[in-house]
Amino acid sequence: MFHIGFTEFILIVLIILIVFGAKRLPELGRGIGMGIRNFRKALKEPTEIDITPKDREKEQK
Repeated sequence: MFHIGFTEFILIVLIILIVFGAKRLPELGRGIGMGIRNFRKALKEPTEIDITPKDREKEQK
């Protein structure tokens, strides 16, 4: 379907280097890695369910 060859990959890397610069690439990679890690962590955590009755929330405020 969609295959990227070696020359296309090199072209994409060069474009990224031109747009972001060589100094910002480590920051960009670190940010993407942290985002993926946080996303996976959020998927593993159980969802929290609020079972506090609505009437008691008003009384507490």
